Amino acid sequence: MIKVALPFGSRTPESKREPYRLALAGVGIQAVENAATLAGLDGLLLAGGSDVDPAMYGALPHPETEEPDRDRDNLETALVREALDRDLPILAICRGLQLLNTALGGTLVQHIEGHRCPGQREAHPVAATPNSRLKSILNLDRYAVNSRHHQCAGRLAGGLVAAATAPDSVVEALELPGKRFVLAVQWHPEDRTDSPDGRLFESFRDAMRLARGA
Repeated sequence: MIKVALPFGSRTPESKREPYRLALAGVGIQAVENAATLAGLDGLLLAGGSDVDPAMYGALPHPETEEPDRDRDNLETALVREALDRDLPILAICRGLQLLNTALGGTLVQHIEGHRCPGQREAHPVAATPNSRLKSILNLDRYAVNSRHHQCAGRLAGGLVAAATAPDSVVEALELPGKRFVLAVQWHPEDRTDSPDGRLFESFRDAMRLARGA
């Protein structure tokens, strides 16, 4: 069976973990939670959660920034680097997009308005970048997503490209061309696997299957 690292950190409640487990299991992927290494695993899923420590990108905390989970930040940063070194597929969600950007040298905007919409299945539309991997997966010109984030990517890390934006120009997805599969989205597809969002998990699985056969 395909196995992926799914780090959460000690502060993530069970109610937040279960949707990721179910989304992965639904496409035949086994989650290995809080793995310290990717040895023996096929990929990495970076899940949502607490704000990334601003010290990672040389900033002081904004008043709205949550207390960081530095152990989780450090673990996930190490796993990102290991995955990229080994060219293992990465799927990053919400906080995961932000961690990916900061781990590679980018920055975050620590507080934005209008994107924290808990419980709304379709909070705002996104427009996928033409010729992006994301657009090929969702195959939609405009797509409405759920949204629970109050931070977003600021300066993009070298190599990362925006794959989708919201109407207010907030980056809603990132990709890393040149790697087998590195895709990050700012919304929560694990909560909507009955929608086209489910294709994100299928594409992640397919990339890992291809990597096994390479």
